Amino acid sequence: MQRVVLIGLLLIALLGGVHWWHHRPIAHGPGVLAPDAPTQVDLDEGTTLQRGDITLVTRARFELTARVLSREDYHFDAGASLAPLDLALGWGRMSDSAVLSQVQISQENRFYHWHVDHFPIPRREIEQSSANMHMIPADDAARRELERVRSGEVIHLEGFLVDASRPGGWRWHTSMTRDDTGDGACELVYVESVEPAQ
Repeated sequence: MQRVVLIGLLLIALLGGVHWWHHRPIAHGPGVLAPDAPTQVDLDEGTTLQRGDITLVTRARFELTARVLSREDYHFDAGASLAPLDLALGWGRMSDSAVLSQVQISQENRFYHWHVDHFPIPRREIEQSSANMHMIPADDAARRELERVRSGEVIHLEGFLVDASRPGGWRWHTSMTRDDTGDGACELVYVESVEPAQ
């Protein structure tokens, strides 16, 4: 019995090590790596997409190049089957290691949190130059691309901002601006492609 438990613990440790290795952070020197804010083209009439019992409605065409500040995978919450991971993303000076070395970043429960002892840049710039985004892979290729994304990596992403709903009243709305904060400020992104930025 003890041998079975030991083997089980070793397998768990091995899987954890493999996961860490594939998602280990990428380090960069100082300097802005992703200077531009996301681009968004709002849609007057969105397209309806069906994912099982979940209905998606496109709200805007969306594209960005950003540094991955953090990633969090989800398996068990209400949105996990639709959006299996969140990426906290930064652009402008929130992609600069000199700034980020002074900002503590974490994710949990579909939120992105940051903390500073002293502001390296103005608070409003942090809020407007970073966001937590819920990632919906459009297909298996996009899912595989998202699975490879690492913290610290600079990525280029294209897709749509969407609202989601399912029968029974479950709703998940996307943010439509980078100016908001708190509950409801996250983007719900239907990802058609994501790749390392050139």
